[in-house]
Amino acid sequence: MRRATAVAACVLAASGCAHTAPRPEAIVTISPESGGHAVRPDTPVAVRVRDGRLRTVVFTDGERSLEGRTSPDGTVWWPKWTLAPGRAYRLTATVTGVDGRVSTARSEFRTRRVARTVAAAVLAPGEGATVGVGMPIMVRFAAPVQNRAEAERALEVRTSVPVTGAWHWFSDTDVVYRPRTYWPAHTRVRLVAHLSGLRLTRAAYGAQDVELGFGIGDSHVTVASARSHHQVVRINGRRARRMPISMGKGGRFAYTTTSGVHLTMEKAHHVVMDSASVGCPPGCPDHYRHDVYFAVRISDSGEYEHSAPWSVGDQGSRNVSHGCINLGPRDARWFYRRTQPGDVVEVTGTHRRLSPGNGWGFWQLTWPEWLSESSTGVSHGQGLAAPPSPAEESASW
Repeated sequence: MRRATAVAACVLAASGCAHTAPRPEAIVTISPESGGHAVRPDTPVAVRVRDGRLRTVVFTDGERSLEGRTSPDGTVWWPKWTLAPGRAYRLTATVTGVDGRVSTARSEFRTRRVARTVAAAVLAPGEGATVGVGMPIMVRFAAPVQNRAEAERALEVRTSVPVTGAWHWFSDTDVVYRPRTYWPAHTRVRLVAHLSGLRLTRAAYGAQDVELGFGIGDSHVTVASARSHHQVVRINGRRARRMPISMGKGGRFAYTTTSGVHLTMEKAHHVVMDSASVGCPPGCPDHYRHDVYFAVRISDSGEYEHSAPWSVGDQGSRNVSHGCINLGPRDARWFYRRTQPGDVVEVTGTHRRLSPGNGWGFWQLTWPEWLSESSTGVSHGQGLAAPPSPAEESASW
């Protein structure tokens, strides 16, 4: 009996002593720490939580709330874009610990001013423009960019419908965006270049953000044949007009119209065309100087679609021009009035190929060729590849 009593006492004692270990409180770390007054604009900003998850993060620069990203497990947050120089920031993070308690952590700091900056400008299209389905976005930096991948990630392209596109570097200063296929008609497009404070070289940062909004108009695609001596214009996929034409007569390379995908670049009611611009000054046997009307430029090598009343008898049957696409006055006027920058003119039937660097000949590159000079690859219409997480920041900078 004594032994049974002793065992029961031990069981009761053990039951009375049992308890659940308290759950740890959430630990929140914010970098940079509060109080910094000379933080570099490219300093990684992050909120990290241990033993808990993020509920909300509010990051402001005194004027607006800034976008950020949260890791899938809810324990890390970082901003989408770099910080601007010489600005005060405030970061407030609310977390829930594994113990169920809600807590808040804050950091306030200021970025330092920078000595050297690199400006950027959009060469085309213009703000608020309505453009054709072939229109590229052309950005030029004022100095060579060393950190191309970060620059590309900062060039966010937003579209009203999903569009697959990519950037292509033609030089250390010039980068161009185009879709994989022509833009869908009536798409709204906005470029937001988050460049302020972005480290573009070892010593220089982006000068300021750049924004641009434009719209794609009706689809205008013209196919011009040097062999049939006609061109067909399709508007939104439907045949709108067939026109007799006359292209370059050849003989000299400069007098051969280039085959390939051209884009309409600009138009003017009156243009003076002088052969001196293609190496045939006054005194040259083939010298010419003409007043040309309803002129639409399609390359940088002197090629236009324009009115040519002097060659109406040849249009539809022979190529007699110095490289331009000659149209009758009525057809030229019709084409001119409907042309938007970035409309497509596909020329076929000549042995001279349009260079991708001749005007806006960017569609001459296949999609794999286009991607070969991209540092980040394909985007899908809501911006380019996501900025890296703090752990992925490049050590080379």
